[in-house]
Amino acid sequence: MITEKSAELLTEQIGSELAASHNYRGIALYFARQSLMGWAKLFMDQAAEEREHAEKILAFLVDNEVPFDLPAIGAATTRFSSALEATQAALDSERKVSGQFRTLSSVSLEEDDYTTFQFLQWFIEEQVEEEAKMQALIDLINSGINLFQAESLLEKFA
Repeated sequence: MITEKSAELLTEQIGSELAASHNYRGIALYFARQSLMGWAKLFMDQAAEEREHAEKILAFLVDNEVPFDLPAIGAATTRFSSALEATQAALDSERKVSGQFRTLSSVSLEEDDYTTFQFLQWFIEEQVEEEAKMQALIDLINSGINLFQAESLLEKFA
């Protein structure tokens, strides 16, 4: 059975995933305005992935008959001073989400909510990949490569 505390944190996590999706769209728009369409697509795809994460949590709550309200999300910026700043914002967001999933996992264990604990393991593994992807993009930017030329390398990050 899903505990009340786990349900509360999962509901908050839905908001975090939707906010991350919204923020990734903002980052994608930044890159689109720079005419870096490969980068824009990468971040739009990332936005879709975050929405899928939210939907996965929604389905879990619905399947377990947990009542909840969808959390509100705030505005997303599309203004960054550089590609590095935009991508660093993405990495910071992924690190925040990783921390939230670790907290959720700990709470579910403390509450003997093994159903939620098991469900969260996929997300924890996914976050390792997400953080590594954003760090690799930052490393690519920091290498000094021309961002337009780097677009041909972005397929490996998909």
